[in-house]
Amino acid sequence: MNSEVARPVALAPLVRGLIKSMRPRQWLKNIVVFAALIFDTKLFQAQPLLATLIGFGVLCLLSSAVYLINDSADANADRLHPKKKFRPIAQGDVPVPLAISYAVTLVVVALGIAFATHFWFGLIGLAYFVFTTFYTFKAKHIVVLDVIVIASGFVLRVAAGTVLINAERFSPWLYVCMSLLALLMGFGKRRQELMDLGGMAGTRAILREYNLPMLDQIISIVTGALIVSYMFYTFSAPQLPKNHSMMLTIPFVMYGLFRYLYLVHVKGEGAAPDELAFKDRPLQWAFGLWAIAVIVVLYFGRG
Repeated sequence: MNSEVARPVALAPLVRGLIKSMRPRQWLKNIVVFAALIFDTKLFQAQPLLATLIGFGVLCLLSSAVYLINDSADANADRLHPKKKFRPIAQGDVPVPLAISYAVTLVVVALGIAFATHFWFGLIGLAYFVFTTFYTFKAKHIVVLDVIVIASGFVLRVAAGTVLINAERFSPWLYVCMSLLALLMGFGKRRQELMDLGGMAGTRAILREYNLPMLDQIISIVTGALIVSYMFYTFSAPQLPKNHSMMLTIPFVMYGLFRYLYLVHVKGEGAAPDELAFKDRPLQWAFGLWAIAVIVVLYFGRG
């Protein structure tokens, strides 16, 4: 009887460890699947909204599976890292075989739902899993390609949203913007890792191929290209209001990007853009106001 009573207590750290290893905070990245729904002006249509919500859930399951596989593969290296050593798998709170088994289950369930929802969505989900797994075991050890593969995952998320709602007016410029934003996040993360380790490579061999001047130059190039690409979208995409009112959203984008650069270079914040978004209020306001402005322009600015 005593063992039966103690069993749930013993399982509690394991369950908490599995949930933490799934990184639910990182699910925010999957929100880009809603891009097609919003920009194709189908946000208030029930069927496309439901399909996109299902797609979001599937992508969350797939990304969590990838995190479990990644942490299992990197467990030994993570134990030598000043921050990653506290991850549940690296600490031994979650056994590697269990993490892999759980990841496989998540993949099977997610892809099953994906193919049942839409055949092409299933293929995109499969491609996303293959690309991210390729990153875990190969690409993350190849300089620059590591970030490009990360960016491809974001583009695939956007593509998933377009097939789920049968998008008709989704501008190719938005793929360009998403690619550049993902590159910014990826190189920003590399910069964060170097800053966390005092500019030294530490336990990550790939970091020996990067340095702060290189990353700062790349981030500047990508930021400029992103601003210009978004500007082109606001006045050249065919589905936008003829009065070019979408250009009114440009200041929000510029402020958000400049705010990020300010936090990195002036305030010494080393976090990647997606992590800064959780704790920097001005960034949150910039994103929120941009989102409101986009919806107002697309849905109420055609009169």
